[in-house]
Amino acid sequence: MNDRIRSRFLDRKTPPHIFTLILLAGMSALSMNIFLPSLPSMAEHFQTTYGVMQLSIAVYLAVNAVLQILIGPISDKLGRRPVILGGLAIFLLATLGCIFATNVGVFLIFRMIQAVIVSSMVISRAIVRDMVPADQAASMIGYVTMGMTIVPMLGPALGGVLDQAFGWEASFWVLFATGFFVFILSWADQGETKKKSGLSLGQQFQEMPELLRSPRFWGYSLSCTLSSGAFFAYLGGAPFVATDLFGLSAAKMGFYFGAPAVGYFFGNFISGRYSVRFGINTMVLWGCCIATLGVFLSLLTFSMGLGSAETFFAFMTFIGLGNGLSIPNATSGALSVRPHLAGTASGLSGALMLGGGAGLSALAGALLGPGSSAFPLLWLMLASTSLGIVTILLVIRRERQLNL
Repeated sequence: MNDRIRSRFLDRKTPPHIFTLILLAGMSALSMNIFLPSLPSMAEHFQTTYGVMQLSIAVYLAVNAVLQILIGPISDKLGRRPVILGGLAIFLLATLGCIFATNVGVFLIFRMIQAVIVSSMVISRAIVRDMVPADQAASMIGYVTMGMTIVPMLGPALGGVLDQAFGWEASFWVLFATGFFVFILSWADQGETKKKSGLSLGQQFQEMPELLRSPRFWGYSLSCTLSSGAFFAYLGGAPFVATDLFGLSAAKMGFYFGAPAVGYFFGNFISGRYSVRFGINTMVLWGCCIATLGVFLSLLTFSMGLGSAETFFAFMTFIGLGNGLSIPNATSGALSVRPHLAGTASGLSGALMLGGGAGLSALAGALLGPGSSAFPLLWLMLASTSLGIVTILLVIRRERQLNL
């Protein structure tokens, strides 16, 4: 980790090992996307429409956003370890509820409860900031999220194969088994990195305005939200594009669906390697620009009549690459504005990102229907990434003013 704090694997007296942090962050990603190739078959199983079934993404992201507002201050108050273990336990119960749901309403309720797994992502980032300073935190977050990108690369492909072989429930059994393993690992390895604040929970929440009054906190959080917004719109619209426009099978869609994660893997590697050298602001700006370029090229290709499943998903790697540069660095920036409120900042910035993601995911689903093309989805993605460029430029301008 660093010279000041050493972790020893499976030693609860030291901070958690980076392997544990990767799996904690990866659980949230796996829960979000492993079942996406199963949406059409799940709609058929529950005798509902694709639009209703797509709410399993939007409501999950919305509840994620609300929970992140609560989880950050609670972990600052109680410590990181108990919140992580409690969140994993609730997630396991909710996953069983999804598997045995008797109708779509019951499924969506348990799907919302599943969103508690976001605690593992929020707190894994806060743990990093507990341990190291800002630029080093961006680098370490980059490596942690580089590792977790293996999950979204393999998750949809695995989900598609499981759906065809065993039905949609198989993906949720994989979530249960994986969650149980991570719970045991966290119990054995998760050392506490945050001293209890000494404040009541009410007082802890009262410190939120200190963050909300910071223009730089808003700038970093919104640049992260808007840059990643293209990916969340992709989550809401790509299954429709793949199945209805291009007629892909669940297994083939699952294979293609991981395209952004390939770019995300390399983007996070670059963040881990170069954030300290170039600084977080430069990395966020590059990330937003690369994501915007990818969507623009996809739009141009479809406008020329050359659009296909292969070109659509290939250009989505630019989204992943850009997000791999922008998200770790923007997150580190948001957590570093007020380091003593790292948990709260992680929750609030994550809530903005996932709340915006929920809205964009739902909007993408609403824009796409019988007879739709890929254009509504691509224009929505382009608007999101372009606004991300604007917000990080405002952050850079603000920092120059503060340094005068």
